[in-house]
Amino acid sequence: MTAVLPAEALPDCAISVAEAPGADWDSFVTGAADASLYHLSGWTTLAREAFGHRTLFVEAREPSGKLRGILPLVQQRSWILGNFATSVAFFNYGGVVATDPRVALQMMSRAAAAAEGLGCRYLEFRDTRPREGNWVLRTDKVALQLELPHTFEALSKRLGSKLRSQVKRAERETLGLRVGSLDLLDAFYRVFAQNMRDLGTPVYPKRFFEAILQKFGEHCQLLVIDWRGEPAAAGFLVFWRGCAEVPWASCRADAKSLGLNMKLYWELLSLSIQRGCNRFDFGRSTVDSGTYRFKRQWGAEPVPLYWYRWERNPSAVDSPQVEQESRALRVATSLWQRLPVWAANALGPFISGALPW
Repeated sequence: MTAVLPAEALPDCAISVAEAPGADWDSFVTGAADASLYHLSGWTTLAREAFGHRTLFVEAREPSGKLRGILPLVQQRSWILGNFATSVAFFNYGGVVATDPRVALQMMSRAAAAAEGLGCRYLEFRDTRPREGNWVLRTDKVALQLELPHTFEALSKRLGSKLRSQVKRAERETLGLRVGSLDLLDAFYRVFAQNMRDLGTPVYPKRFFEAILQKFGEHCQLLVIDWRGEPAAAGFLVFWRGCAEVPWASCRADAKSLGLNMKLYWELLSLSIQRGCNRFDFGRSTVDSGTYRFKRQWGAEPVPLYWYRWERNPSAVDSPQVEQESRALRVATSLWQRLPVWAANALGPFISGALPW
């Protein structure tokens, strides 16, 4: 099923699908107010370089050649979910960016046709705004964002005494704080990989994060908290247009009772204000989940996410097959949590790239 386009005259644009972006792709993204950092072409090519996925770049151009819209796609294959595509995979924000909403719908329809031609079961657009058209819409996930004051002292007062006392509990321990980039990758990954095993989720390969830091180092920063001389909590910050986002944050299970997870976010917020950010993005969560409630206690407000889907077989969305797949994922998660950390870390990088996280 494709979108039903408005009846009025559409802008005169040619829409193409290619495996490489045009030379002006990134400059278009930089000039588009509603584009995310993840629309830059390098974030899509990461999927090909780190996991071997097929990547496609949908472009809309005027007869003069001027770029009017962009839409990045990543095709993935999974033994559970089969063949599917995402705009964009592995990150919270994607979807189409266009100078005209009608051009955006044209591009989404063209992308759906490309996904159908590739044999995909579905194509997911991870959008942040309402769109017209006959798409399957997911609204179960939201972004949680916090407006930041100019100083951390002002934020500390706003957060309240109860939360500050939880952070002070952690500060009674002997802690070390490190901020860096590639020099902290091993420490970050050590905490992250163990946490992913505990959650029952296959871990991304270290080379994935290494590639991000090499390509987009000016937009990224790592923060690591050491406890008893070992990494115990770590976060990966991404900066874009005055916003600090934490797509990945982890704390060892044995350090949570000491409040190190609270101390981690305390320091991430402090660092973001130091960088001049006016907004902090805690990342996406399922409404009313444990992570949702954790982020809300910091004062973060839910921001709707509009995840649209083209489905090859829309009637199958609520079918027994979908329930069977969900059950299989739950079983796989439970089994993964029982693996030794070394085994999970060895196997995870071969699996994680095929999952729709």
